[in-house]
Amino acid sequence: MKRFLRLSLLCSSLWIASCDVVNLDPISSLTESNFYKTADDMDRAVLGVYNRYQQRLPRDWSLFDMPTDQLYMSAYRFIGGLEAVKNLDFQAQNDMFSSFWQVTYNGVFRANMVLNKLDVPTDYTTGKKEQFEGEARFMRALFYFDLVRSFGGVPKVEGPLSVDQSKAVPRASEKEIYDLIVADLKRAVEILPLQNKIAYGRASKGAALALLGKVYVYQKDWQNALTTLDQITGMGYDLLPEYADLWKESNEDNKETVFAMKYISGSNGQRLSLDFLPYFGVEGVSNSTGGEVALVAWSLHKKFAKEDSRKAATITEYWRSPGTNNAPEWKPFVSKFMAQTASASGLDIPVIRYAEVILLRSEALYRLDRKEEALTELNKVRSRAFKGISKNYVAADIADPEKFLDVLLLERELEFALENQRWFDLVRTGRFEKELAQQEWGYNPVTQTAHQVTLTPKPFLRYFPIPQNEIDQSNQGVIKQNDGY
Repeated sequence: MKRFLRLSLLCSSLWIASCDVVNLDPISSLTESNFYKTADDMDRAVLGVYNRYQQRLPRDWSLFDMPTDQLYMSAYRFIGGLEAVKNLDFQAQNDMFSSFWQVTYNGVFRANMVLNKLDVPTDYTTGKKEQFEGEARFMRALFYFDLVRSFGGVPKVEGPLSVDQSKAVPRASEKEIYDLIVADLKRAVEILPLQNKIAYGRASKGAALALLGKVYVYQKDWQNALTTLDQITGMGYDLLPEYADLWKESNEDNKETVFAMKYISGSNGQRLSLDFLPYFGVEGVSNSTGGEVALVAWSLHKKFAKEDSRKAATITEYWRSPGTNNAPEWKPFVSKFMAQTASASGLDIPVIRYAEVILLRSEALYRLDRKEEALTELNKVRSRAFKGISKNYVAADIADPEKFLDVLLLERELEFALENQRWFDLVRTGRFEKELAQQEWGYNPVTQTAHQVTLTPKPFLRYFPIPQNEIDQSNQGVIKQNDGY
């Protein structure tokens, strides 16, 4: 089998939990002569595409939340390169960027192979071929969306390449990548089934519409964003009455989840549920030590109003050493993804929630000068958080675009805390330099003082550096580094 962009099919353990959608034969051991022959082969190949995202997602916070005002470093520094990312010291040699690039492009590679071999099997049942194509296109679009938002223009590859061919592939423009993403998602919308016709954890028509609407928002194509997102509103998705119910294993596959990565406790689980827990564990929750690789920043913590139900669902403020009668101590930690586990959690991780569809619609409506409707959408999320309308926004709160953006970014920050949204939200709105320059990390409740930190975010940091090893392995001058690095 030809390989793309010299990517190892074995991804760094820095990024990967030991999990699979199903127990697949390793793609690297299969060849075109003994695979992609039957519909069952194609089904397994499609699951292999999901697997790349499934394995990467639990540690995406380290690139998309760690460099923001939501987290800061703990004393347990197990992840190489993480402290540099937190300090906005982005370097092309940092293995975190390289691992992210490799795993993501390996997902693109797998999606391309599915699309390239779709016509080989002759035993598809009705609609299966179209479903597999739609899933592969959706996932390829999702991978490329992550890449273009992270690095800007990247190599555009739509089929298998030899090693020599891959060395000559330059970076495409951002527009070219976005055009491919939009084309893939439009096709996926046409051929994917509705959620009630496909298993949870696999892409549906609603997921493709939601992602396409989000892509249009990033492109500031407000009318297409609204037209696309409007199509989801009649598909049966809705907010759950209780925000906390989103983070319970017993309540997965709920009506708010538009698309999520599935996990099973044990060997097919994920470690996100342990990453933020205190090192010595949490009584009644974790039977082993937590990771405690990052702590919740006061910059985020203080923004939650006391009455906001999202606060208790996101942060636990006091901790007691398990198995003791010690008095609880002030030790705020992220408990949003907390699940009873010894090593690998079965809690599914949402990728797109209906709450985001609502807030994206609000954003598009406001930009189309439909402010009253934008306010209504915004308050749907707000009233769920406060269990009523007492804290709802009024017209004066969004009187001008800057005020609206203040409110929108606040609601997105609190609603999607640690869900890999904050970095992209700050970058796409041009706010990351302002918001990240002055931060508050730890907080002392006795003295009521916060640890003030000054950073120097620079404009070029809106894009991560192209990994140096990708530049070095291409033909000389083919892959150019982003400005500023």
